[in-house]
Amino acid sequence: MPPTPTERLRELGITLPPPPKPMGSYAPVVVDRGLATVAGQIATAAGSVLSPGLVDRDVPIDRAKELARAATLQGLSALSDALGSLDRVRRILRVTVYVASSEGFVRHPEVANGASELLIELFGEAGRPARSAVGVASLPAHAPVEIEITAAVD
Repeated sequence: MPPTPTERLRELGITLPPPPKPMGSYAPVVVDRGLATVAGQIATAAGSVLSPGLVDRDVPIDRAKELARAATLQGLSALSDALGSLDRVRRILRVTVYVASSEGFVRHPEVANGASELLIELFGEAGRPARSAVGVASLPAHAPVEIEITAAVD
């Protein structure tokens, strides 16, 4: 039997960050009829955005990929908090990765791989999502990357 997401986190030496606090009038996670939708998450530490700026101008692509991974961990923390355990996740259905990038930047999928690769590490093939990688002019708090997650849950 494959390890649970909680066991995989432990095996990988990953500790989820504290659940994020909303930056506005919204719920971090909404669960309804077997679906859980995680509101947009950015990579933060001690309340500050990590590596603010535009990808390719201020933030190197490799760093942006790390930030997509960190934002995904934020999202998983919110999901775990809402569900009581990540072990209730049956499948990651969709991930949207927004990349605040300089004009002419076209490598959004490489940045988004930071999110997808983590989800596959934790959930196996059930973590391989449908995905969009979208370039935008700016994100909240000058974050370079923001992610959204939709999951099927028990």
